[in-house]
Amino acid sequence: MGTAAVLLLASLVIFLLIEAAPGDPAEIMLGTSAQPDTLAALRAELGLDRPLMVRYAHWLGGVMTGDLGQSYTYGVAVTELIAQRFTVTLPLTLMATALAVAVSVPLGVMAAARPGKAGDGLATVFSQIGIAVPNFWIGLLLILGFAVKVRWFPPGGFPGWEAGFGAALGALVLPSIALAIPQAAVLTRVTRAAVIEVTNEDFVRTARAKGLSRRRALWRHTVPNALLPVVTMLGLQIPFLISGAVLVENVFSLPGMGTLAYQALSQRDLIVVQNVVLLFVAIVLVVNAGTDALYARLDPRLRGRR
Repeated sequence: MGTAAVLLLASLVIFLLIEAAPGDPAEIMLGTSAQPDTLAALRAELGLDRPLMVRYAHWLGGVMTGDLGQSYTYGVAVTELIAQRFTVTLPLTLMATALAVAVSVPLGVMAAARPGKAGDGLATVFSQIGIAVPNFWIGLLLILGFAVKVRWFPPGGFPGWEAGFGAALGALVLPSIALAIPQAAVLTRVTRAAVIEVTNEDFVRTARAKGLSRRRALWRHTVPNALLPVVTMLGLQIPFLISGAVLVENVFSLPGMGTLAYQALSQRDLIVVQNVVLLFVAIVLVVNAGTDALYARLDPRLRGRR
């Protein structure tokens, strides 16, 4: 199934699930004491009185033309809202991904190079704690330790990029760490298992038999071939990064996509929720396609199959 077909199917599922959720957007906007005629007028203004599939077709047509509609709550174009919030979520996700890779790969390689030693034990403890502890709880601990106690970083909020690159980046440090630790824990275990598996391959033993040192064989032959499952797992973790961003952004009061989705859902701002979730799906599809391309580049055996 092509990417366009997947997006089309996803858009229908998203629309139907959100429509099935309880709550009337017009009633939430006007309050429970609003008169029936006032509610009916607002529902007609928002287009909520039209048949279900007519509303879906109208929304889908707007998505295809770049017109995402207007937010019920904020009264501005959804495109503008998403563009504003994306400038927070995108660098946050990129920082978390880079941090997860920077921690997990060396730690996993160190653990696999000497199984049963201190480095292996450290990697195991880190993996177990990182997987077991939710990222929002990690975020709260980071706030208590580095924002309240030592005051190295702000406890929350985002000053905006116009306040300066350093100030904006500093506001994203703790959230990115909270978002990265669970992903790094998983990647550490995958890296360790992959390196141990490749170490036992014939070509590695042949390289060692030809006189290559243990360290050079590890970094020249073992690690490059062990990166294939790591890249695959990294691509699969993107949805977890996105879902984790919803919680982390709320913990740190960041005005990102996750916070926007949460607020819009609580206020029944259907048009915002639909577009944000569909954008998340599109991002996952693009990342997965990029992961497949990178996987084929790292493994020459797969190039002829594409």
